[in-house]
Amino acid sequence: MQGLKELFLNIRMRDIIDIFIVALAFYKLFMLIKETRAEQLTKGIFALFLFTKISGWLEFYTVNWILEKAMTVGVLAILIVFQPELRRALEYIGRSRFFTKSFIEIKGESLSEVVDEIVEAVASLSRQKIGALIVMERKTGLGEIIDTGTQIGGKVSSDLLINIFIPNTPLHDGAVIIKEDIIKAAGCFLPLTDNTSLSKDLGTRHRAALGISEKSDSLTIVVSEETGAISVAESGSLARYLDTKTLKQILMDMYKPKDQKQTFITKWRRKDEQRETK
Repeated sequence: MQGLKELFLNIRMRDIIDIFIVALAFYKLFMLIKETRAEQLTKGIFALFLFTKISGWLEFYTVNWILEKAMTVGVLAILIVFQPELRRALEYIGRSRFFTKSFIEIKGESLSEVVDEIVEAVASLSRQKIGALIVMERKTGLGEIIDTGTQIGGKVSSDLLINIFIPNTPLHDGAVIIKEDIIKAAGCFLPLTDNTSLSKDLGTRHRAALGISEKSDSLTIVVSEETGAISVAESGSLARYLDTKTLKQILMDMYKPKDQKQTFITKWRRKDEQRETK
């Protein structure tokens, strides 16, 4: 008890700050890998480390030698296996306010005009059951995605968006990338999600929308060719069966400061899940 009392008496303010920073770093790391493949891999690595220590204590020399060698090689394996998660962590740091300005400078009437044009185009495509995939670029650059399509460089307008997705036109079978109020490119190819637990009725467009949302901070609008249903993908989550009013709210919310945002994606995802369970 005396030693414990001395320990607490000798703790300095910088020690408390040091412990807080480490705890915060571990918490952020846990939130990044939560519900991903990395979570299970982390548990496996921790178990391997524990078995290595136990084999040393029990003097199982052969087992301990094999496990120690596996841990040594495992450092390189971790960098390879965790590459997507490491990239996402670095992008998360790079997107922080410390390194960047406000991610979009569109304000006032200009913002409302851009959103209205997008919503009008999506509503028209939905009524006609014309498939569409529209990616809204934010802080994470999508230059490698833009390079897979045809560069447009035109101001966002409903007529241009509708014409791009008209069936049998050169650019209809791909994604449109929008940055601020400019259509950067069309006919772009997106990475498909690796999530194996998705509903079987989700087509390639929805899987592509989820794929790009897992690899960037973009927001993607999907119009189903089969049903005309409107969906939005963001941060690996998919909100389905949206109406145009809700879509407009989501797009307007996308441009707001972080402390003013509302959880439209979470709310509509819950409604979607309740609908599917009925």
